[in-house]
Amino acid sequence: MSKSENAQASGRGSQWREIWNAKNLATAEAELKSLVEAHRNNAPELAARLEVASPEGLAVFTLPEHHRKRTATSNPIERAVQQELKRRTVKVRVFPNNASLLRLVTAVLVEIDETWQASTQPYINWNTPDA
Repeated sequence: MSKSENAQASGRGSQWREIWNAKNLATAEAELKSLVEAHRNNAPELAARLEVASPEGLAVFTLPEHHRKRTATSNPIERAVQQELKRRTVKVRVFPNNASLLRLVTAVLVEIDETWQASTQPYINWNTPDA
């Protein structure tokens, strides 16, 4: 990646942070509109995709503020799943075919799902007075 491409990518990252760290939905929508307009000429497909797909992600701003942190990202959940998949697949090292890998990964995901369903500790307590 050239220096100019790296600088552009860095700028997009900071624009995204401004959107997700906005104080409210109106500010986030304004920041998103600014990001779309900034890319309308040089990357029209990206701008169109942002216009269509990104507003759904802003739904987190309709939740009470103390719930936003947990709902704004699925990184902790994804990290836990990825670490478990890596732990299980590294031990095997070489799979005889794609189907065997798919069976192992599917079994691990089913096991994780069953564990989460059986858990009595909620990820988010929706029963708070201001929820």
